[in-house]
Amino acid sequence: MSTWIWIIIVIVVGLGCAAGGFFGARKYMENYLKDNPPINEDQLRAMMLQMGQKPSQRKLHQMMNAMQQQSHDKK
Repeated sequence: MSTWIWIIIVIVVGLGCAAGGFFGARKYMENYLKDNPPINEDQLRAMMLQMGQKPSQRKLHQMMNAMQQQSHDKK
């Protein structure tokens, strides 16, 4: 086989690996963030207390639901 065929094969394989790695990493991160959300109710309660608000359980649930709805709307 000549040299230019090897060069084309290496380029095609490299692009395929790059695309596969990108989409694989993207899928992994989506699943990770779905299973481990970046913020939970305890963290939200602490933030509200730092801002001088007294969080009720109802308010916390409303804020968590709003954040989850917003994350689902982006998809």
